[in-house]
Amino acid sequence: MSNKVNVLVYSGNREQLQMASMIASVSAVSGSEVTVFLSMNALKYFIKDNSENAPVEGSMGTLMEEKNAPAFTDLFESAATLGDAKIFPCSMAMDIMGLGKDDLENYLEEPLGLTAFLSDAEEGQMYSF
Repeated sequence: MSNKVNVLVYSGNREQLQMASMIASVSAVSGSEVTVFLSMNALKYFIKDNSENAPVEGSMGTLMEEKNAPAFTDLFESAATLGDAKIFPCSMAMDIMGLGKDDLENYLEEPLGLTAFLSDAEEGQMYSF
């Protein structure tokens, strides 16, 4: 089994963002090489000072809110700072949204295109949310 984990995150719902962050953080602190690619509806939650909550899709999302589960953004940040995961914002999504690198959370890497992400992700496990 490969020691490389790739996570493609494009959903804007709480449950999928939460699962993506858990896979990234657990893999990173377990010593795996982790690459996360944030695009589409997920990217807006990584804009500095974003106060919008991701909508829940089902009962588990509601339970996570009621039980104060760790925020997916905190788990992604832990993956980057404690486990050395690389978290890349999608360059195309940034262009469409009119965002610059300074608009995003500091723990994100330089913007990356989908082609480069997929090329780098050829080896290893791939998860998409």
